[in-house]
Amino acid sequence: MNALRNKVQLIGNLGKDPEVITLESGKKLARFSLATNEHRKNAEGEKITETTWHNVIAWNRVAEIVEKYVAKGQEVALEGKLSNRRYETKEGQTRYITEVVAYEILMMGK
Repeated sequence: MNALRNKVQLIGNLGKDPEVITLESGKKLARFSLATNEHRKNAEGEKITETTWHNVIAWNRVAEIVEKYVAKGQEVALEGKLSNRRYETKEGQTRYITEVVAYEILMMGK
């Protein structure tokens, strides 16, 4: 059960082309936003779609796959874990962000 403690599986579409950088250490980092949709009916029976945006990062091999094969609008499935971190803005304000760290990615559709 340890493997299930922090595990995320998402299927969604990229909101924009991934941003891929190579760090001084030689490691690659890919960042992109992923939209997932949930469909339900409201009390009047109307179909409602709720979209949730997720910040996703991928490292090394997975980042290389993202760089070569993934683009805006494409549907992907991914598996990873949630990660929380904080950073300071140029103005000295502390900000917190939750990201999905992708371990595996699968291109869906066409």
